[in-house]
Amino acid sequence: MQTAIENETVNEEFNPLNLLKKAVAALDDKKARDITVLHTHDVTVLSDYFVIVTATSAPHIKTLADEVEKKLRQAGYPPLHVEGYRSGGWVLVDFGAIVVHLFTQELREFYNLERLWADSPMLSVEELLK
Repeated sequence: MQTAIENETVNEEFNPLNLLKKAVAALDDKKARDITVLHTHDVTVLSDYFVIVTATSAPHIKTLADEVEKKLRQAGYPPLHVEGYRSGGWVLVDFGAIVVHLFTQELREFYNLERLWADSPMLSVEELLK
């Protein structure tokens, strides 16, 4: 039986799932905590996927943001928008099909995006890292 990840529609020129896998791998490589991936395609027009992670500090958030931007830019997909880079407690990196939300633990609990977008199916990070 195939998983939802394996059943994803493939577009040879632009595949959001491949982009998502690169983003998750970049975040995992830099020790992001509690990586959560929501498949938001059927819930909102904002993006296909939300990636939500916890960082240990403001410098760690910046490191994660820089790394995910670098890896996706190398793949030919620079961010469309970056928000909150100077705030210290959160950063949003928007790649169109994928939006990466980086938080300190306190702000992640405060904003609780998983609850806000609870109608979105959660994807297995382990599957994405294979």
